[in-house]
Amino acid sequence: MKAHELHSGAGATHRKRIVGRGHSAGQGKTSGRGIKGQGARSGGTKGPYFEGGQLPFVRRLPFVRGFTNIWKVPFAPINVKELNNAFNDGDVVTPETLAAAGFIKSAAVPVKVLGQGELQKRLLVQANAFSASAKDKIEKAGGKAEVL
Repeated sequence: MKAHELHSGAGATHRKRIVGRGHSAGQGKTSGRGIKGQGARSGGTKGPYFEGGQLPFVRRLPFVRGFTNIWKVPFAPINVKELNNAFNDGDVVTPETLAAAGFIKSAAVPVKVLGQGELQKRLLVQANAFSASAKDKIEKAGGKAEVL
């Protein structure tokens, strides 16, 4: 196949409509605009917001309140009580091991360890963030909390 052999498929291109060139051309006189009215005038279109004077749809909806912080970092939360069953004494807990154990969906999402429940095992926990109570409980159990 060569560049000069390339062409569009059948029906892919259309002849440009030529309007206002007489009756025999098929689009003469009113040029496909009908007879009188807003659509027949030049500039006779309203924006997508306009609904013929009726209160537009977006104005009939309740106002959207608040805002979305575009800089918010979404953390995958995990509580210290969940670490008891999945890990043994002396294990290193990382986002990768948490994802492998099924606690979080992906190791790519930042992990925050929260302090709900009690920790009975001595673990080295590596996460992106810790709550104060979680850090305290990990250290009381003889483990260590490392921020990645």
